Amino acid sequence: MRWGEQVSVRGARVHNLKDVSVDVPLRQLVALTGVSGSGKSSLALGVLYAEGSRRYLEALSTYTRRRLSQAARADVDVVDGVPAAIALHQRPVVPGVRSTFGTSTELLNAVRLMYSRLGVHRCPNGHDVPPTIEIASTGHATCPTCHERFAAPGAEDFAFNSDGACETCGGTGETRQIDERTLVPDESLSIEQGAVAAWGSFGAGLLPQVVAQLGVRTDVPFQELTPAERETVLHGEETSRVVVVTSKKGNAFELNATYRNAHRVIEDALGNAQSETAVTRLDRFVRVAECPACDGSRLNERARSVPLNGVTLNVLSTWPLDRTSDFLRAVPPSLPAELRRMAEQILEAFTANADHLLGLGLGYLSLGRASRTLSTGELQRVQLSRTLRSSATGLLYVLDEPSIGLHPSNIDALMQVARRLIETGNSVVLVDHDVRVLRHADWLIEIGPGAGAQGGQVVATGKIAELEALPESLIGGFLSGREPSVVRPRLSGDEVFQHGRIHLATGPRFTLQPLEADFPLRRLTAVTGVSGSGKTTLVLDSLAAALTARYDERPLPEHVHALESEGVQRVAVVDATPIGRNVRSTVATYSGILDELRRAFAREAPELTAADFSYNTGSLRCPQCEGTGQISLDVQFLPDVEIPCPLCGGTRYSPAADAVTLDGLTIAATLALTVTEARQHFPKLRKLQARLRTLDEVGLGYLMLGEATPALSGGEAQRLKLVADLEKPQQGTLFVFDEPSVGLHPADIRVLLTVLDRLITAGATVIVIEHDLDMIANADHVIDLGPGGGEHGGRIVAATSPQLLPSIPASVTGRYLTP
Repeated sequence: MRWGEQVSVRGARVHNLKDVSVDVPLRQLVALTGVSGSGKSSLALGVLYAEGSRRYLEALSTYTRRRLSQAARADVDVVDGVPAAIALHQRPVVPGVRSTFGTSTELLNAVRLMYSRLGVHRCPNGHDVPPTIEIASTGHATCPTCHERFAAPGAEDFAFNSDGACETCGGTGETRQIDERTLVPDESLSIEQGAVAAWGSFGAGLLPQVVAQLGVRTDVPFQELTPAERETVLHGEETSRVVVVTSKKGNAFELNATYRNAHRVIEDALGNAQSETAVTRLDRFVRVAECPACDGSRLNERARSVPLNGVTLNVLSTWPLDRTSDFLRAVPPSLPAELRRMAEQILEAFTANADHLLGLGLGYLSLGRASRTLSTGELQRVQLSRTLRSSATGLLYVLDEPSIGLHPSNIDALMQVARRLIETGNSVVLVDHDVRVLRHADWLIEIGPGAGAQGGQVVATGKIAELEALPESLIGGFLSGREPSVVRPRLSGDEVFQHGRIHLATGPRFTLQPLEADFPLRRLTAVTGVSGSGKTTLVLDSLAAALTARYDERPLPEHVHALESEGVQRVAVVDATPIGRNVRSTVATYSGILDELRRAFAREAPELTAADFSYNTGSLRCPQCEGTGQISLDVQFLPDVEIPCPLCGGTRYSPAADAVTLDGLTIAATLALTVTEARQHFPKLRKLQARLRTLDEVGLGYLMLGEATPALSGGEAQRLKLVADLEKPQQGTLFVFDEPSVGLHPADIRVLLTVLDRLITAGATVIVIEHDLDMIANADHVIDLGPGGGEHGGRIVAATSPQLLPSIPASVTGRYLTP
C-alpha cells in the first residue's frame, strides 16, 4: 500500500496499547478483532476516530470550536493520512421519554408536512375541506360548503412535542396512575395488621385509628369489609378526628388528625417526592398507563382529526414502517394533478430515509414506538441510517461492534450498508467479534494476544485466508472452522425437562401474541428470534416481571395469565448496562474488593480506620483531585484536557497514604494491580482471595482493580455484575441474561459458557436472550420467536434442541445454525 491509500499509525499508547504501529487501508472494509480488553477499541476509537475528528475540527474557526465538544489529542507519535472521521458507538445515548422512532429518524418531519398540506381539514363550522392549492401555498383554506376562510394547521400542529401535544399527558402518551391492587396487596390481613400498604409509611401512621372512628372495622381481614368500608379506606373524603397518641415515655395525649384515604396518601407522596430514592419507594404503588385522552398517540384532538387518504396520524403512527411506507407512496397518485409534484417532493424526503431503515431490517418498527424501548442494536441502526442520508464521501466511518443486537439474518443487510459506504468513496473500520461479520472484511487486524496488560499488541494483519493459516492468530481457527462451535454436551429430548419446568401463559403485549411457553429447570435455554419478534417482552417483561412480582407479593402483570414456577425462589436479571456514572466507580469498589483491602490496610496502622483508606471520603484521599485521580484543564477554544493529578500522579491518594504498606505495597500500588496479580500477591487474605478468584474465573483477571467501571464493555459489565451472585447459594435461582455475548470474542464465549455451567451445576436455571450462533448452538433448549418482527412476530415458531432447530422451516434462526 502506498501513502495516501492507508492511515499510518506509529507509536500508539492509548489505554493498554503498547507503542502500536500499524497501517490501516483506506477505501476498504477493515475489521479489528481480539479478545475482550485486548485494545481493539482503543485503536479504533481512541486513535483513528479521535485523530480523524480532532483534525477536522481544527480546520474550523476558533469561534466555532468554542461551541463544540472536542476530543483530546490521542497519545500517539504519528497518525498520517487519516480522513475526517465519524463514529457509531457501541452504546448510543438512550433518548428521553419524548423521543420516538419517528422523531429520532426525522421521518415524522415529512409525514407531518403531508398531513398539514395534503390532509382533509375541518372548518370552524364542522365541514370537511379537501387539500387545495390555497392550503398548500398560503396555509389558509376556504370551506367549499359554508365559504368560511380559516388558517389550516401547519406541520407543528401535528407535532406532539409542540402545538399538537395532548393536553392530558403533555405529549408523552403516558400517565402515571396509582395501581389500586398495590394499595392492599394482601386482603387476608386486617388494617391493624398492616393490610393497607399505603399507610405503612409516608407519615400515615395514625390513619388506622382515624378510619376506625369513621366506622371501618380494623380488626377483621380486609376481604371481609363491606363495600362501604372498602370505599372509605380507598376513596373516603378528607375529614378530621381526635385520636389518642402515646409518647415514647408512655404519656397519652389527644391529637386532631386529618383522614387521608389510601389513594390520597400516595398522591401526596408522589407530589412531594424530591429524590430518586423517594420516587423508587413509590414505584410499587404506581403503574405507567396509556394516556386515556389520546390513547397513547401523544396527539391532541385536532391533530387526531385530520385524515390523509382516510387515515389519521394517530393511526398511521401505530403501523409498522413497511406498511406506512407503502401507504404514503400511494398518496401522490390519489391527488389532483396540481398537487402531485409537491406531494412527490415531500414523499421523496420520507422515502430517502425510510429506504435505508427498511434495508437495515427495521421495517417492523412504528413511527410512534418510544425510542427508549428500542434495543441497542436498533438504536445503532437508527444511528447508522442518519450517516447514510448525507451521501458524503472521503470519510472514515468507525463502527464499534455494529453486530450487537442483530439477528444473523440482519448481518447481510448491515454489510451491504458498509459496502455502500465504501463504494461512495468512504472507508470503514469496524470493531467486531462475529465471525460472519469478519468474513466480509477486506483486511483484518488482530489485537492481543491477551487482554489488559497481556494485550495491546498487533498479533496479525492480512486477508481472511492469511489469518486462517496463522497459528498465532486466535481468531483464525474460528474463521476456518478448525475450532468447534459446540463445546457443551448434548442432551437427549427426555433429559431436558427431567428437573421440571417453568410454565408461562400470556396475553398480547407489544409485539407478543397470546402464547404459552415452558422453560426447563436447571438447564440453559436460549430465547431467539429476529429483532422485534418479542424476545425481551417474553423473558423480561413477562417471565422475570411475573416472578419478581410474586416474590414481592404483588399482583402479576396484567398480561400474564398463568405462572407455574415450583422450585424457583429467586430471580437475578443480568444485563449489559454500564456500571457507575463516573470515574469514582471502579472494579475494586463495585466488587467489594476495596472494602476488604481498606480493612486489611487499617490493621497495619492502628491509628487509622478502614474509612481513612476510602479515596472518595477518607482522610488519605488526595486533596487536590479529591480522589478522582485526574483534573480537568479548561483551555477555552481547545478541548478540555484531562491530566493525571500532579499531586497524587493519578493514584487518588495523598502522599501520606504511602506510609502504610501491606505485604510491601501501598494501597495506591495495590489498585494498580490486575485481578490476577492481586491473587498472587495477597494469598493470605482469604475473603479477598474468594472474590478475586471469582473475578478470574469469569474471565476478568486482566482488569486492574482501580479501573473505572463506566469504561467497561457490555460483556465485561455483565460478568462483573454476576460476580456477587456467584458467591451466593444457586439452588432455586433463575438467572436471566440479556445478550451476554455482547462484546465477547468466540474464545471469551467459551469462558462464559463455563461460568453458566457452574451456575447450572449448583442448581440454578439460566435463560439467555441471544443472537450469537455459538451461544445458541450450546444451549440445552431453544425457544425461537417469530417468524418475523413486529406484527409478523410474537409467536413461538420452535421450542426444541439447537440441533433440531434447522429442520423447522418456520425458524429463521434455524437457517443459520449448522445441524
